[in-house]
Amino acid sequence: MTRSLLAVYPGSFDPVTFGHLDIIHRASRLFDGVTVTVLNNPSKQPLFSLEERMAQLRLVTADLPNVTVDGFAGLTVDYARLKGARVLIRGLRAVSDFELELQMAHTNKTLAVELETCFLATSNEYSFLSSSVVKQIARFGGPVEHLVPQAIAEELRAVFPLSQSLEK
Repeated sequence: MTRSLLAVYPGSFDPVTFGHLDIIHRASRLFDGVTVTVLNNPSKQPLFSLEERMAQLRLVTADLPNVTVDGFAGLTVDYARLKGARVLIRGLRAVSDFELELQMAHTNKTLAVELETCFLATSNEYSFLSSSVVKQIARFGGPVEHLVPQAIAEELRAVFPLSQSLEK
């Protein structure tokens, strides 16, 4: 009997960036199935609702047949167990990300010894990129098309119209 190797890539994805998509595309080549899980983090005030973020991710990953999108509130390890995943995917942009990510990986291991964390270094061209940076640029009317897919750029422009961004 062959077992599929399933991975979960959790995050807030508010909004999804080309850096996130880099990790998703690469993970989809490494694992039989990848579930991109939009976490509902009560300590964050997202720009887009959970449903909007899930719809954005479904749109931009539609070309990846082994990638699914879902949402979850709670512990990531509980979600991974529920889905039968054996791996958690985490993206690393810079050395500064590593300390927190390693702490999270060790904590998750204490909660679910059967889960492994796979760190994927973001490609160099996206190492500076974060959702926060994208939102800040969009808020002030700057171009974001080189940072996020076109459909996401349009949604950001709808939230931050140019006239509104110039008034602030």
